Amino acid sequence: MRVVSGIQPTGNLHLGNYLGAIRNWVKMQDEMTEGSECLFFLADLHAISTPHDPAELRATTLEMAAAVVACGIDPDRSILFNQAQVPAHAELQWLLNGTARMGWLNRMTQWKDKAGKNREGQSIALFAYPVLQAADVLLYQATHVPVGEDQKQHLELARDIAQKFNNDFAPKDENGEEKPVFTLPDPYIPPQAARIMSLRDGSAKMSKSDPSEMSRINLVDDADTIMKKVKKAKTDPEPLPASKEKLADRPEALNLVTIFAAIEESSVEDVLGRFAGQGFGAFKPALGELLVETLSPISTRFRELLEDREALDAILARGAARARERGSPTLDAAYEALGLLRGRSNHL
Repeated sequence: MRVVSGIQPTGNLHLGNYLGAIRNWVKMQDEMTEGSECLFFLADLHAISTPHDPAELRATTLEMAAAVVACGIDPDRSILFNQAQVPAHAELQWLLNGTARMGWLNRMTQWKDKAGKNREGQSIALFAYPVLQAADVLLYQATHVPVGEDQKQHLELARDIAQKFNNDFAPKDENGEEKPVFTLPDPYIPPQAARIMSLRDGSAKMSKSDPSEMSRINLVDDADTIMKKVKKAKTDPEPLPASKEKLADRPEALNLVTIFAAIEESSVEDVLGRFAGQGFGAFKPALGELLVETLSPISTRFRELLEDREALDAILARGAARARERGSPTLDAAYEALGLLRGRSNHL
């Protein structure tokens, strides 16, 4: 089993990032059996598909690396790297562009959503983004790719590209049997991630783009700041009910209970079973203490790593070297299958 997953580097990492993605990476790493492997990458090549600030991208890539390690990814047990240090991602994307079809990409819902009405003004990189995603996983012969609801279509496209490439170009062995160039990856459905909402508006997702710092718990927040934000989080005057159904029209209350349940890995029903009938004067301090207990070690390690640029660079360089080694045979095979004249492993 080889699991491959990537995440775009973003600044101001918050509780939603941790519970929504990074914690699942740690669980996957910890569940790997002997002979299995996880490759986790920071998708900095994907980040240039839309307007960006180069200095900010460089800084947020390092921040994301620090956050992933601080949250529990072990660079000795998993392969952690950023795409830009593994040119084979971009090379394989170009090779796969000959197999991918315009009609396939035009049907991608994320392309439609991100491009909006100004499709002519968008970058080619944004349009071809799914082909790079396909290269990201096919390069490593991934057997499984973690997918949420919004990424299922992209994995299906990666399988379509791999299947067509194999059908069109797979070489034959001495017995005339085709030798597929690419493995068709299967989806890995991680445990349902909690949907974490803003502390100021229970109908809006927690986001770094919200101008209010009080809307989110950042991974770098200290204990006092976390407690302050939780105590000032928007709620209502009603006590907590005994069932989740009775929180249906109380989004802020549901959000705080959801956060509590997600942090301790229980259910909303379990939390309500303990706090039913109590007001937020009792619930908020308990939630704040739980958050501080969970996030303080992460915050401390995160700050230490950010202050040690040499260590971060070394982690990413080691991971990139291992990733280049894993991807080299596949890239060589793709070049050969296409009939391109090239020395082997020129990209190492």
